[in-house]
Amino acid sequence: MIKRFIVIVALFTAFVAEAQENVSSPYSYYGIGLTNFKGTVENRSMGGLTIFSDSIHVNLFNPASYARLKLTNYTIGGSHDRISLKSDSASDNAKITSLDYLALGVPISDKFGVGIGLIPYTSVGYRILDIEEDNASRLNGRGGMNKVFLSAGYAVTKELALGVDANYNFGNFQNRRTVLRDNIQFGTRDINRSDIRGFNFNFGANYQKMISEDLQLHISGTYSPAIDLKSDNYRELSTVRFTDVGELIVDTEVVDVADTDFTFPSRISFGTGIGKPYKWFIGAEYSNLGSSSYEDSFSFRNDGGEFEDASKFALGGFYIPNYNSFTSYFERVVYRAGFRYDGTGLIINNESIKEFGMSFGLGLPVGQYFSNANLGIELGRRGTKDSGLIQENFLRLSIGLSFNDKWFTKRKFN
Repeated sequence: MIKRFIVIVALFTAFVAEAQENVSSPYSYYGIGLTNFKGTVENRSMGGLTIFSDSIHVNLFNPASYARLKLTNYTIGGSHDRISLKSDSASDNAKITSLDYLALGVPISDKFGVGIGLIPYTSVGYRILDIEEDNASRLNGRGGMNKVFLSAGYAVTKELALGVDANYNFGNFQNRRTVLRDNIQFGTRDINRSDIRGFNFNFGANYQKMISEDLQLHISGTYSPAIDLKSDNYRELSTVRFTDVGELIVDTEVVDVADTDFTFPSRISFGTGIGKPYKWFIGAEYSNLGSSSYEDSFSFRNDGGEFEDASKFALGGFYIPNYNSFTSYFERVVYRAGFRYDGTGLIINNESIKEFGMSFGLGLPVGQYFSNANLGIELGRRGTKDSGLIQENFLRLSIGLSFNDKWFTKRKFN
């Protein structure tokens, strides 16, 4: 068991080093960036649906799911995005590969389980060159907010499980803008950076009940109250001269900006579904994020963005031909599909930025103890070309590994 913990700690250390700039989108310029975490590959392949919990997978959205674990579960996932960006006057392409989550879930008893993990929750990543008649500007940004979480779930009854996540949030957002104007010898550059940190909590409930001989009802909900996180803010203004080798700083001034309490918004979700155990499942889920609280959190940047409360609707499910087939591997494969529609909460030029995606996936059995490799593909769109904005069409390929093992098992023989 000690060797397992050493491997886990090593993975966490490497993961922290990589958990930045997991997105390539001009919309990540605003607020704390884009919320890039959509759950495990299993969730993403069902349109981001997070209400289903079982005994062999970790559900990173609902801590109540740890009460249902029967095997120790290690899970890690990553994705590769190909993005096409279009406006009325220009187009470009981008691609990015990222690690999306790393977690460990451990059943302590038949009714109680715990989990630990790391998630890059939001990301900032963009490079924009804007050329007009008498001036040109270049914008660059990177960073994001990460979550380290400790979770616990307890089965109050056979049907009802409750849980809680304790999350430590940390990260930084860096935005750089350089402007050059005609007939002016020097250009200007301003750099804004916010370093955030603090705790928040997420509470979850999961209810499962057989309503007939074959059908099982699933009801799931989570709630995260709003909480203030610390934001250490920094601004630097510079006069620059452009040369063949790049920007040469002529003069720099650090502007005194106040540190603030960054309000991390409340989030509530509710979903329900129905299915036949080990065979099929279909469900729907709605969530709301109070992102209008972002409005005053980063006003010192003057980035031009506005915020409203964000919402999300997901519909999805899975199908397994025959989960315990001994004659056909493909009959044990899990086939997943789903659809999601997100109101991101961001408003630019009086346009509410929307996002939607259609997804498909496979759960491929590997090894023992119902371990599996999960593959997913999502086709989606973010934004619009109206009001001088940018429309992003993306293709996301995801892979996740979910390995199960038995811990705390007494040896029958020495």
